[in-house]
Formats: sequence, C-alpha cells, structure tokens
Amino acid sequence: MPASKIVNEQEVLRWFEEGRSYQWMVAEYKRKYDIDTVPSMWGNFRRRRGLQRRTHRDDDLLPWGMKDEHRWLFPAQMLRAEARRRAGKQLRPHDEKRLANFVDRLRRDGLVVHYDPDTKEGFFYVPAREGIDTDLIRKPDRKTSPRLRAD
Repeated sequence: MPASKIVNEQEVLRWFEEGRSYQWMVAEYKRKYDIDTVPSMWGNFRRRRGLQRRTHRDDDLLPWGMKDEHRWLFPAQMLRAEARRRAGKQLRPHDEKRLANFVDRLRRDGLVVHYDPDTKEGFFYVPAREGIDTDLIRKPDRKTSPRLRAD
C-alpha cells in the first residue's frame, strides 16, 4: 500500500474546519509541497476521519434527478443554499444576499421553481398554486433524486 500523500494531518484538519474547498486543497498542496492530489482524495480523507459532509442534501428542495447541464444553474444553486441555511449551516455573506433576493422575488411574485429535465432551460418559475405549492418549489408527483431520504 503506498504511503499517504498527507504531509501534516493537523494542517488538513484545520483546513476542513476553515471550510476550504477541495480545489483549494489541491492547489495548496501543489504550491506548498509540490504534491499532486485530486479532490476525491480530500473527500476520502474526510470520510475516513468521520468529518461532517461539506454539503447538505435536501431532497425536499431538490427532489429531482437533474441532468448535468442543469446542476449548476442559478435556481439549483439557490435551492442548495436554502437547504444549507435550513440545516443551520453558515453561508458566505454574498450567498446570503443572493439567497435573500431569490426567496424575496419568489414570494413577492407568487412563484415557485419548477424543473423539467426534458428542456434545454431545465428550470422555470411558475405561479404558485394556492394551498398546494407551499414551499419554494413545485413538488413533483414523485421524487427522482438519486439520493432519496429514507423517511
């Protein structure tokens, strides 16, 4: 079994506490130690050490199995940010402002987010149905997320 590429575990643990991204860690290890790593190595380190996941998954706000080309569109980003906020995770000030504007616009205009994977756009803002659309999204008849929460 090859030796670990981790030079200083305490340093890496501190980076996780600081919320450093995997890409940042890859670049920093190359800069500081001239060691090539990949993001999955850092994810594996996190998992092996029992550290908390960096993302929060909420299949109530993102109940769809999204196509890759839709995954990073603005509505998906904002729904992930709202999921993190609801889970008590801290958001960057810039993301807090963007999220507040997003939610305010939906509520002000009486809209919800709808996802249709069979379209180029993917996401649409549609009028909220009174008494039915009670959150930020138009809930699908069934969830298609590949990571369904066990209730």
